[in-house]
Amino acid sequence: MRKRSVVSSLIAVTAVLAATGLGACSSPSTAPTPTETGAQQVTLNALFMKQTGLTQDKISSMIFQFEADNPTITIDPTFVEYDDLHDTIVSSASTGAYDVVLMDVIWPAEFASKGIVLDVTDRYPASWEQDMLGGVYTTAKYDDRFYGVPRGPSTKFLYYNKDMVAAVGATEADLNTWDGVMAVAQKIKDAKLVQYPFAWSWSPSEALVCDYGQLLGAFGGQFTDSSGTLAVNSAEGVQTMTWMKHTLDAGLSNPSSMTFLEEDVANAMAQGQAAFSLNWEAFFAVLQDPTQSQVVGKIGILPTPEGPTGARPGINGTTALSIMANSAHPDQDWQLITYLTSQPVQNQYTSGWLPIWKSSYTDPTVTARSPELFAAAETGYADLIYRPTVVNYDSVSTALQAEIESALLGNKTPGQAMNDAVQEASTG
Repeated sequence: MRKRSVVSSLIAVTAVLAATGLGACSSPSTAPTPTETGAQQVTLNALFMKQTGLTQDKISSMIFQFEADNPTITIDPTFVEYDDLHDTIVSSASTGAYDVVLMDVIWPAEFASKGIVLDVTDRYPASWEQDMLGGVYTTAKYDDRFYGVPRGPSTKFLYYNKDMVAAVGATEADLNTWDGVMAVAQKIKDAKLVQYPFAWSWSPSEALVCDYGQLLGAFGGQFTDSSGTLAVNSAEGVQTMTWMKHTLDAGLSNPSSMTFLEEDVANAMAQGQAAFSLNWEAFFAVLQDPTQSQVVGKIGILPTPEGPTGARPGINGTTALSIMANSAHPDQDWQLITYLTSQPVQNQYTSGWLPIWKSSYTDPTVTARSPELFAAAETGYADLIYRPTVVNYDSVSTALQAEIESALLGNKTPGQAMNDAVQEASTG
């Protein structure tokens, strides 16, 4: 068993004190302890991701309360960077190192087909289909079975600098379409308010695939055809790639976008070096934090703009909590998962991170904490585009990243790059 972190150890100790009434100023409780009642003490090893929005402190707070409410269960959390999450889960599948893991929306096909995570379809309440946001309900679904519970909806939104937009006589209504955003961006550049109006996360990584996917949806495309085969060489896929390359050639997109990840994009916005960006909902709170941002109160957030067909789906970046197939404690695992994803618990943590439950978005006591974000999310989460639901997603994503980068650098035409991506994915 891994050594518990200082934070998790303190949480466990505090939880036991709370559960037994042994606070600093209290007298010993007469309630029986788990040992006295014969209840078995269980430790669950849980794997989470280090992230903006739902931070380690917030998850630790949730665990603290769960342990207080469930004194026979101790949670030993581990936090890793996103880039390490997939391989950590895969490598631990044979060791039993974890009971509960955080799974990205792009992994259910692989993990289910390899028997890494548990099928929890029979545990799903029928009411969830109606109660959860439609765009996230199927996050952990593969081949008509469920392999986890959505932990929080996530997509990219359009961030814009209100002062720059207003300075060129534009309004929020002008940003409803990508054509409108492009026109405003050109005015901002012409007015020399900023050299490059757009900042993107186009470093060859999953971030690049997400940006491409969000734009692909706006242009009316999908990653795959009806048979599940990669189809980014469609007219819509090539048009999306052509549009992205044009923003660089026209000097509207910062060339440094080719090395940017999402944090770099947020930093460019925070320093007033960009007028527009696509980024996850968690960064809205960052841009309103005076310790991290020079543009507090000047950043607006909107659903992704409409493309030529009127479509505006966001890229699905939702994660799910899953039970490892070799866990010895599936019932307690499910207890933890349903607690962390429950509406009362999720409603407590809405700064830079939002609930999966529909009714939370019409609850004024919840939405009042971030009205702009909730307003954008109501539309943004309604329709989400999925990256390819395939067992070999990593190889497909790698091919996409390389070919999109080639097109953006001008090494290949958009059409050739998308044809090559499809060819590489089919042989990878």
